[in-house]
Amino acid sequence: MTETDRARTDSVASVVLTGESQGSEWVANQQREREQAIADLRVSASFKPVGLDGPFNLHLSVQSGRLVLDVRDAADRELRVFVFSLSPFRRLIKDYQLLVESYEHAIQDGRTQAIQAIDMGRRGLHDEGATLMIQRLEGKIVIDFETARRLFTLVCVLHQRI
Repeated sequence: MTETDRARTDSVASVVLTGESQGSEWVANQQREREQAIADLRVSASFKPVGLDGPFNLHLSVQSGRLVLDVRDAADRELRVFVFSLSPFRRLIKDYQLLVESYEHAIQDGRTQAIQAIDMGRRGLHDEGATLMIQRLEGKIVIDFETARRLFTLVCVLHQRI
């Protein structure tokens, strides 16, 4: 199988977030992060549900405290729906939300050193969230570390309600 074939069978063609907060409730930085995560998934995701070939349309939502990954084909027909408890992610999501708030305050106050420290902490949380995401999807969906980081970002976006 060539690299082109591989990319076609484990790629994400589109990402749809259902039930997220309205864009006007998001500060510009959070909106950019959401848009960047979706763009990165469309360009470079390595996302392969076991036994399925893509490219995939991925519909993500949070319902009753669970993450729902609705995997669809190129014609947007449902292929498989995966439902995972968000309980293992709760601490990470809460910490992430606190870091986002701290980041916004640091920007408003012009505290450059605080911004850098918060960025390092956020990267660490993304890494921890990605590792957990890979573990939770094991045996169901094969993803690489960068794809897991982007999915964790979107889980945090979906989980935050104003």
